[in-house]
Order: sequence, then C-alpha cells, then structure tokens
Amino acid sequence: MTKLLLDEMYSGLKEYFELLGWEALTVQDVGLQGAKDRDIVLYAKAHDLILITQDQKMADMAEILQAKYVLISSGLIAKIADAKIREKYPDAKQT
Repeated sequence: MTKLLLDEMYSGLKEYFELLGWEALTVQDVGLQGAKDRDIVLYAKAHDLILITQDQKMADMAEILQAKYVLISSGLIAKIADAKIREKYPDAKQT
C-alpha cells in the first residue's frame, strides 16, 4: 500500500487523507518535526513514501533525488478554489 508523508504545514490533513483511504504519516509521526528539508526528502525516499508539501525547495530536492512528491502550490490552491466557486456559484460575475 502506498503511504503519504505530510510535511509540517499539512499535518492537520492526516485524518482527511485517511478518510479518503490513504495511509498517512506526518513528519511529527516519524520524528522529523523541525528537520531540514533534505532529511525529510531522504526519509520519504528511503521509505518509498509520497511527500506532500507546499515548499518549492523541498519539491525541487525531491525531484533531484528522484523521491516521490506532490507540490501543492498557491497557484494550484487558487485554481481549485476558482473551480469550486464557479461550480457552486455559476452566476457569479468576475471583473
């Protein structure tokens, strides 16, 4: 089973991912709270975890080290919010 490793800013999403059927660990769960980005990426790679982060530097390190990761950028969050607004309020006007 594929497992996720949630970076510190996403630790509050652990229960949501579990409800969606994922086995999720946080950096706190594995003793890496406050650790350097490199150490977190290396841990994810060594344990074949998919790292979930909003940290571009960490995502870049994961790319270089060929670790699995998903970057949740501010742009991605804005696109998701935009789609939800349009879906929920199709008559809303834009400037």
